[in-house]
Amino acid sequence: MPLSARAQSVEPFHVMQVAKQAAEIERGLGSGEPPMIYLNIGEPDFVAPLPVQAAARAAIEAGLTQYTPALGLDTLRQRLSDWYAQRFGVQVDAARIVITAGASGALQLAAMAWLDIGDEWLMPDPSYPCNRQILAAIGASARLLPAGPQQRYQLTAEQVEQAWGPRTRGVLLASPSNPTGTSIDPDELRRIHSVVKARGGVTVIDEIYLGLSHDPRYGQTALALDESIVSLNSFSKYFGMTGWRLGWMVLPAAAIPAVERLQQNFFICASTIAQHAALACFEPESIAECERRRIEFAARRDFFLPALRELGFGIPVQPDGAFYVWADASPLFARLGVRNSTELVKLLMRRAHLVATPSRDFCADDPGTQLRFSTASSMAQLREAVERLRALLA
Repeated sequence: MPLSARAQSVEPFHVMQVAKQAAEIERGLGSGEPPMIYLNIGEPDFVAPLPVQAAARAAIEAGLTQYTPALGLDTLRQRLSDWYAQRFGVQVDAARIVITAGASGALQLAAMAWLDIGDEWLMPDPSYPCNRQILAAIGASARLLPAGPQQRYQLTAEQVEQAWGPRTRGVLLASPSNPTGTSIDPDELRRIHSVVKARGGVTVIDEIYLGLSHDPRYGQTALALDESIVSLNSFSKYFGMTGWRLGWMVLPAAAIPAVERLQQNFFICASTIAQHAALACFEPESIAECERRRIEFAARRDFFLPALRELGFGIPVQPDGAFYVWADASPLFARLGVRNSTELVKLLMRRAHLVATPSRDFCADDPGTQLRFSTASSMAQLREAVERLRALLA
């Protein structure tokens, strides 16, 4: 039976494809050969804090496993409202918060709420690949605009204004960004939102790494600017709940009824057990643990980034959040006998047992020069990765 054009139009998520290739190579390694070091997937090596794990077990034992309201547990929505007030000094009405099946579920709901077939959102290039694939799957599109290091790999208001077309319905930004770890300047975000709002569009911003910001200038939520901004977020990164598949979104009040209907039909609700567990994310013990981890992620960046520069990688912009390094590997191509970052990734897997992600996943107009390294692995693994790279380049 022929598959739908929609299904065939969605490209692979090459991060996961590379992981599959690496696992296959690792299975063939002989006894005594060093194991693979995975610096390709953006998943913290920390799991959910102990109070969160305990809350999940307690929910199961108490039989709290049935559907919740489509918008999520009222108690969890209120905890998030309190979190915005305490952490960012921003008042966000709990009624504007929707609990979702991860940030990916939040993006699907936002895209279905604001985009019709043929519509587009403007996005920076590079950006997270699954975002544009989600848009393609519903018949919309992402128009990627070049965003280089001179603008922190983020869009500018001038770009948005010049690129706006008859089917443009808004922008989809990420701050801090995957793959670059860089945030958008608050003043530039304000200007972009003014352009979008003047044209009747929507400003959607992915803030799933906001809790892992390392610079006070950038560590503020876009929700402080305007209640019409849509913020997508997740319990995966800062709170370490990756496999729990739980996120949230903050919407303009007028959009809540439509998104509630979409949630009812597409998801019913987010995972009930994960929601009850997430209530414990905001306990003092959990927050203290998450803050300790945030500091550890900054220390990993501060070790790994200068080490890569010393080895010859180009990193023109220091990441200010998340746990990624977006590195220009082209100065090393001739020495290693490769032509692009895809070939380099394959060489690293075979000869150094080290996995990174090539730029083809993140760039629509891929120059083939960049690698994304994830520094979500332990400091010991990062140190070993540097030593393997040094030996390879010797």
